[in-house]
Amino acid sequence: MQSLYVEGNSRMHRLSPRAKLLSLAAFAILLFMSHNLLLLSGAVLVTAALYGTIGLPLGEALRRLRPILLAIAVVGLFNLIFNPWQAALVPVLRLTALMLLAASVTGTTSITEFIDEVTALARPLERTGRVRAEDIGLALGLVLRFVPEIVNRYQAIREAHTARGLKVGPTSLLAPLIILTLKDADNVAAAIDARRIRRHGS
Repeated sequence: MQSLYVEGNSRMHRLSPRAKLLSLAAFAILLFMSHNLLLLSGAVLVTAALYGTIGLPLGEALRRLRPILLAIAVVGLFNLIFNPWQAALVPVLRLTALMLLAASVTGTTSITEFIDEVTALARPLERTGRVRAEDIGLALGLVLRFVPEIVNRYQAIREAHTARGLKVGPTSLLAPLIILTLKDADNVAAAIDARRIRRHGS
């Protein structure tokens, strides 16, 4: 599987994983507290500039975001049906800014750093007896590993539809994408259980 991590030495690369994760959480809270179009537009510009510093070529940077941008566009169109354009633009700007910052964080933090940091932050939850910090870290690591695979599969399905002269649209692409992703998830879960990485009943 591929990784979203990009080798580099930018300011984002030099920040600690904990600082990046906590900043992302705080930024998300602030975004969803604001309805000001000017502030939200500024947040998009700032996060876009930040994303541009992580060291990806423009084409690759846009390719990574394409499936998420499609989902945001669908959200925007749905909101536009029921709300004035100003109100419909608010969630689009929020999600775009959050997507760009999240992409910057994942692009400058390795999978191992993510898993170690999330596992450490989840340690207090173990006192409840309901969760294991290692399982939470493992789950996050698997999600991050799957993201580039889903993006690549989306591109492959899109290209296959185009080559066959089939109509390319969200409904025709999402169904096979979801089916293939669920199959992969089942295979990974079976492999994890076979290797006894997770402890059952603990």
